[in-house]
Amino acid sequence: MPYDEDLANRLRELLADEDAITEKKMFGGLAFLKHGHMSVSASGKGGLLVRLDPSETEAALKRDHVERMEMGGRSMDGWLRVAPEGVRTKRQLEPWVKRSLTFVRTLPPK
Repeated sequence: MPYDEDLANRLRELLADEDAITEKKMFGGLAFLKHGHMSVSASGKGGLLVRLDPSETEAALKRDHVERMEMGGRSMDGWLRVAPEGVRTKRQLEPWVKRSLTFVRTLPPK
């Protein structure tokens, strides 16, 4: 399943004013990186992949449509998948993007 091009365009729109953003095909989707660190991605499995502060994982998992991202049968704190139903509107999507950028900005550039 290819990634949702509409979601990718909505992510581009939300990230348009952010400096040092690059796009890269990763994890079967289209990832948006800040200074080389993945922030969010239009997932090839549908919905959004989002990177947050690992300490926020448990609280985020209590929200509807959110689960841990699994890669090769493994998951890590701070990496989440939000189902398409959880990012249909700008009001739903924008807070995930902001939370992710807040964390990724704390990481040293690659």
